Amino acid sequence: MRRRSRWISQTVHDERGSASLEFVTAGLVLLVPIVYLVIAMSAIQGAALAVEGASRQAARVFVESATPADAEASAERAVQFALADYGLDPNGVTVEISCSPRPSECLTRRGFVTVVVTSRAVLPLVPPVLDLDVPLSVPLSSTATQQVSRFWGAAP
Repeated sequence: MRRRSRWISQTVHDERGSASLEFVTAGLVLLVPIVYLVIAMSAIQGAALAVEGASRQAARVFVESATPADAEASAERAVQFALADYGLDPNGVTVEISCSPRPSECLTRRGFVTVVVTSRAVLPLVPPVLDLDVPLSVPLSSTATQQVSRFWGAAP
C-alpha cells in the first residue's frame, strides 16, 4: 500500500503548475477571438446606427424645407452631421433622394420623399486583402420615407 501512495503523490507532484499554463493557453485561444468579435460587431453596429440616423434625419429635413435647393442642402448637411456623430467618413457614403408620385417635383403636398443612405463599415485590424488597397468592410444601407405635409406652403 505504501508503494501505491508514493505513486499517486509523485503523479500529483509532477503536474503542479500546469493549471495556470492551461488557463493562459485556453484563455488566449478563446478570449482573443471573442474580444475581436465584440470590437468588430460594435464597429458594424455604430455604422448601422449612423446610416439609419442619417437617412431618417435627411428625409425629415427635406420635407420641411421651403425650396428644393434648400431641401437638398439641408439633407446633405443632416447626413454629414449624423455621420460625424459616429465618426464615419462622409466621403464613402452615397445618398439617393427620390420622390413620388411625381419624381420631377419633390415638394408637392402629400408627396413622399425617400432617402437612401449607403455606406461601408470597415472591419478593424484587418489589412488590405489581395493588394487591393481596400480594407475588408461590410456594406450597410438604410431607407427612410417621409410625407410632405398637406399644409405645405408652396402651390401644388
